[in-house]
Amino acid sequence: MKPNPNVLHLTVGEPMAAGLARAAAAMKAARQGKKMTSYHGVGFDNVGELFSVFTPKRWELIGALREGGAMTIAELARRLGRDYKNVYNDCERLIEWMAVEKDENGLVCAPYDEIVVDMKLPEKRAA
Repeated sequence: MKPNPNVLHLTVGEPMAAGLARAAAAMKAARQGKKMTSYHGVGFDNVGELFSVFTPKRWELIGALREGGAMTIAELARRLGRDYKNVYNDCERLIEWMAVEKDENGLVCAPYDEIVVDMKLPEKRAA
């Protein structure tokens, strides 16, 4: 199955070597002129860090943007029934983490078809 380039990958606990290997493979393919599939990913050290960024209210915000398309933050706040300042702050935080984008007209959108969360478990210690 061909990877979907319109997916944001949120990874918890991935060893840095894995991300570096992915970047090295992409650079090698680019040097060789091979067609590459884009990869959009954000790594978190632990699940608490992920949950501090992707709170339930922010998941709801992303869902509202997916359903309603690009809109102003004021419209988004109205749709969610939330305070403008809180929605604005949530949008700014999600923009930092690539889950939301803002265009030149100030409209925000959720650009991904999917957000995949992948949590790596610690390696089992030898007995």
